[in-house]
Amino acid sequence: MTVQELHPRYCRSRFKIDNRPVVEFQMRYFDDTFQDDTQRSRILNLFPKDFKKGYRLYKQGKLKPTFPGDEVGWYVLDPKSTIKFNINEQDFPAFISVIPAIVDLDAAQDLDRKKMAQKLLKIIIQKMPLDKNGDLVFDVDEAEQLHNNAVRMLSRAIGVDVLTTFAEVDVADMSDKGTTTTVDELEKVERTVYNEAGVSQLQFNSDGNIALNNSILNDEASMYNLLVQFESFLNLILEPFNKSPKRCYYKAQILTTTIYNYKDMAKLYKEQAQMGYTKMLPQVALGQTQSSVLANAYFENDVLDLVRVFIPPLTSNTMNAEALQNRGSTSGKTQKT
Repeated sequence: MTVQELHPRYCRSRFKIDNRPVVEFQMRYFDDTFQDDTQRSRILNLFPKDFKKGYRLYKQGKLKPTFPGDEVGWYVLDPKSTIKFNINEQDFPAFISVIPAIVDLDAAQDLDRKKMAQKLLKIIIQKMPLDKNGDLVFDVDEAEQLHNNAVRMLSRAIGVDVLTTFAEVDVADMSDKGTTTTVDELEKVERTVYNEAGVSQLQFNSDGNIALNNSILNDEASMYNLLVQFESFLNLILEPFNKSPKRCYYKAQILTTTIYNYKDMAKLYKEQAQMGYTKMLPQVALGQTQSSVLANAYFENDVLDLVRVFIPPLTSNTMNAEALQNRGSTSGKTQKT
């Protein structure tokens, strides 16, 4: 079995059969991508026969639009040979709503850099004196010379300008004075990006808030739908091997363990094993394969005979001491034989 990825621009899925998505392919893809007839024919031979049939119908003009405004050339592929994966049952990117907020954040960051540069700017104002009658003490040429002297003296200073004037100088501050606390406008824009994504900002900058755990649970729930689709696809692959279900039946199962919950899941599986449920899931949740679990159990119990050395504490739901000793003696006789 091989998996061949199709161009997403020429694919769509609108229906389902037995809860499996039906994939449609736009046969115009071969004409748009491959202009040479010989090359197009070679490429078609690399695709399944279903594509050749669809392209032949497309060239014959038999693939009509299925609804007003639709394009010609859409062909329904064999549902048994196609599969589609998505997140949250949506075919558009999961975080596409974040793009406008990211554009606003980029503009806000540029404005914030300009504001920071403005805060570093200093202006030296030298005001020319006036006499009691309001006349100039220095003439214009003398004031110009004083201004030039100050400019030359501060020529190597960074972010310092010189202003020479005879008038009163006042700076109007346009910032909001209605609140006593300083508000970080850039932080508000950054928070908008996470709000649009549906992801807590604490997930990447954790400070111990409980919202982080809830955000992780929401992300795990979003990925669970994708996990179910993978599991269904694997079981679809195993269908040809289940022709004799009475003798042997194969089924793929993906555990819902993540890097965040594997310890809790392993503990939960262990508690279930104490009640008689499977003993393999705790080890699988910790990252071990089924074959390694069985091999280690055989090696420790039958080869090393550790069952006679390491006897677990007896509880009401475990074997009694006599049964453990009999098993150890039996394994010992088997080794001698």
